[in-house]
Amino acid sequence: MSLIDNLATGFGVAFTVVNLLYALLGAVLGTLIGILPGLGPVATVAMLLPVTYTLEPTTALIMLAGIYYGAQYGGSTTAILVNLPGEASSVVTTLDGYQMAQRGRAGQALAVAAYGSLFAGIVGTLLLAALAPALASVAIGFGAAEYFSLMLLGLIGAVALASGSVLKAIAMILFGLLLGSIGTDINSGVDRYTFGVFELGDGIDFVVVAMGVFGLTEILRNVVRPETRDLGTAAIGGMRLSRDEVRRSVPAVFRGSALGAAMGLLPGGGALLSSFAAYTIEKRISKHPQEFGKGAIEGVAAPESANNAAAQSSFVPMLTLGIPANATTALLMGAMMIHNIQPGPQVMSSHPELFWGLIASMFIGNVMLVILNLPMINIWVKLLSIPYRLLYPAILVFVTVGVFSIQNSTFLILLMLGFGLLGYLLSLLDFEPAPLLLGFILGPMVEDNFRRAMLISAGDPTTFVTRPVSAVLLGLAVALLVLLAFPSIRKSREQAFQED
Repeated sequence: MSLIDNLATGFGVAFTVVNLLYALLGAVLGTLIGILPGLGPVATVAMLLPVTYTLEPTTALIMLAGIYYGAQYGGSTTAILVNLPGEASSVVTTLDGYQMAQRGRAGQALAVAAYGSLFAGIVGTLLLAALAPALASVAIGFGAAEYFSLMLLGLIGAVALASGSVLKAIAMILFGLLLGSIGTDINSGVDRYTFGVFELGDGIDFVVVAMGVFGLTEILRNVVRPETRDLGTAAIGGMRLSRDEVRRSVPAVFRGSALGAAMGLLPGGGALLSSFAAYTIEKRISKHPQEFGKGAIEGVAAPESANNAAAQSSFVPMLTLGIPANATTALLMGAMMIHNIQPGPQVMSSHPELFWGLIASMFIGNVMLVILNLPMINIWVKLLSIPYRLLYPAILVFVTVGVFSIQNSTFLILLMLGFGLLGYLLSLLDFEPAPLLLGFILGPMVEDNFRRAMLISAGDPTTFVTRPVSAVLLGLAVALLVLLAFPSIRKSREQAFQED
């Protein structure tokens, strides 16, 4: 089938009443959590995973995906109006967006952010639709050795692009791998790391880890922070762009969209890094760099386009290779596994309605977000007045009920509380939790493919280097580790994240 035929199939799935409603729900929730600082798409998707048990797989993914890319839209609104980025990828938008608002150009800043995000979202989704079939057809020919090498490269890529110390990122990956090995070994039937706890015989549920490390940890981190929010919102005014503003912003939107779409494909990359990279590029190539930080419209157009394009294109490795590009797509992989759908190249052939329905819903969701964001800006900003002391107890109740509903077990609640405390302790020590989640998800797959490759090769470890594709992937992984070992590379990497 051609791309047009596949997209027609997808729109047929996405344009059902149920899927349209959940796409709208995802867009609304995404905008809301993008506006409210301290939540973020990772924590929200983690908390909503139990809800997906009662939904069809396609409907569940449409909603969760809408939350992810919707948060990129919502984060720009408060970044521009009140200098308060609701989402991490909108931090750079405050540099020029808020300055534009202070000069009476808030409407223009919001307009270019919305239109740039819409264009970038469409570009990222088109890239997903165009690249996915080709990558899936290549990946179908992968054997166990190739999959092991690919997942190893993904884990090392997550280390390279994780913020903070390289050693801490490696430690989190290894800790995630260790957690993923808990339970009964499939081959031998022996319990591993259960310490006699019967409930751990089937391993640790993915939802419990995600809701503890991300959901509860975010609550604990924000509860201890003082509530200091200045809601002195700038006047929005008109949203019509002048000819000069269009001339300056259109190239920035194109460049930001291209950069974000490319960076979204990288493990550990995505919205945050692409937004900062786009801003840096615009400042360096600009004929008037002195305006950046003082209200340059390119400083809003480029990063907002980049983070939305990256959010869309990050679905490519998840859907085609079964490799999550970031923590949110790792959670979406977990949602697929909840419904017994193995992410990877077989998804396109075995579940075409899910694959193409999800892609089609992204086009619809991006249009919904523009309609939601521009006319309802004043309503969204007023939501900032909700006190955290009311918001977080409600979230805690929701999280607890969701975890209990998985197996009707209080043990899972206690386990989630333990992971919440662990996540909070790790955050105090500057350990990023995203690599832990990637290691936890990919760990069993890495082990399974390693064992299968060794069985096929009769115990010959050279099978990983004698197979050409596997050897290339392993070579890339080793090269990445060597680069990280160079002091100059490590120093520049740490400086980049400190600037973030």
